[in-house]
Amino acid sequence: MYQELDALPKDLAEKTNLIAGFLSFFRKTLVITELEVRKLRHDPTELFTRAIQPALWMLVFGEVFSRVRAIPTGNFGYLDFMAPGILAQSVLFVAIFYGIGIIWERDLGIVHKFLASPVPRAALVLGKALSAGIRALSQGIIIYILSLLLGVHISFAPLSILGIILVIIISAALFSTLSLIIACIVKTRERFMGIGQVITMPLFFASNAIYPVAIMPDWLKVIAHINPLTYQVDALRSLMLIGGTSMYGLTFDISILIISLFILIVIGAKIYPNVAR
Repeated sequence: MYQELDALPKDLAEKTNLIAGFLSFFRKTLVITELEVRKLRHDPTELFTRAIQPALWMLVFGEVFSRVRAIPTGNFGYLDFMAPGILAQSVLFVAIFYGIGIIWERDLGIVHKFLASPVPRAALVLGKALSAGIRALSQGIIIYILSLLLGVHISFAPLSILGIILVIIISAALFSTLSLIIACIVKTRERFMGIGQVITMPLFFASNAIYPVAIMPDWLKVIAHINPLTYQVDALRSLMLIGGTSMYGLTFDISILIISLFILIVIGAKIYPNVAR
């Protein structure tokens, strides 16, 4: 009994230290997020210019294929089916080139200051990832407005809106962390832009954004099932549309995105110092 009482303060101290460490990590992550979001005040037009291409996809590609009726979309019209996919594409386009900012920071000496600070590497990577998620929310607003103008049957249920916000933030954080990892490996703007352009469209076309997985050839189905964008689109489609359903299950979709984000943050935190070398 006395041994149990002696062990109690020790266990309590360990739990207190664990909680304090987690709160410190969370606070430092939010500081990095705030620093990154502040950059929007210098050039907020970037968010709107990046929405031009997804808007063209809906206005041109979507309108044409909704008349052709060549792609089976179940109970939804093609524009309804396509709108969540274009939202996912817009988030991808914003996030996938986020890593170029790391190279700029390296050239300006900011990365060296971050590495010399007591902020954990994982907090640096996660903070930057969350800021990309906040940036991407503007794309959701733009695509929502465009979808309404085109007659897409959008759901405005509060829980659906909250779910969409969550999915956008997680998926933008995921792809921006992938972008950061690429930047840490290639280290130059020219190589980064080339690789970013090379992987963006394959990610988009090897997903269910503009056509269902069921009509893909078998080899492409395999790629689609390991593509995080597929699960992002599936989650958005179930949340964004009236009567929308998830092919894989909403919980499964979000779990895949979170697990993928966690893995990429661990990798990003490990190689983040490489960009300064």
